[in-house]
Amino acid sequence: MTVRNAAATRERLLTEARRQFAQHGYGAITVKGVADAAGVSPNLVTRYFGGKDGLFLAATQVEIPVVDSFDGELATLGARLAASIVQRWFGLPGDDPLLVLHRASGERPEAAEALATFLDTNSLEPLQRYLSESGLDDTDARSRAAAIDAFVLGVSTRRRVLRQELGDATQLESWLAATIQRLANG
Repeated sequence: MTVRNAAATRERLLTEARRQFAQHGYGAITVKGVADAAGVSPNLVTRYFGGKDGLFLAATQVEIPVVDSFDGELATLGARLAASIVQRWFGLPGDDPLLVLHRASGERPEAAEALATFLDTNSLEPLQRYLSESGLDDTDARSRAAAIDAFVLGVSTRRRVLRQELGDATQLESWLAATIQRLANG
């Protein structure tokens, strides 16, 4: 007799969906392929997620404690942000929900909208607040936050979506830290 564990099955499906969506994008993935790789019936995707769209939405729920990087002096912001970014890029290489959203944003308008909303809420706005609280006027804070956000998104696209190596983790962190700090300092 097989013991059923809905939570474990759901998590296996999400793990496999994240891996496949991140690797192949939305269009190339099938419910059957995800279910087969997770070792379950495709009917369970429908039961737990309502189908492929629901599975995609569940697989792209992103949480990043970016505000942790804002605890400290402005003079070391670049180092803190770079350490957080590189840890995520190298620590969650294939199943990072943010990577899934990033890669899918070119083919799924809702993924692009979700990515933009996520970045505004979890990156741009908190960074702008931090810079304002660090003594910059609102216009300067907004401009510098936008520059940092655009820079990091560009590097992320180059490394994670286009899959171009930009050096090892230590080199990349050092370069990111210096560049982010220059942008923060103006």
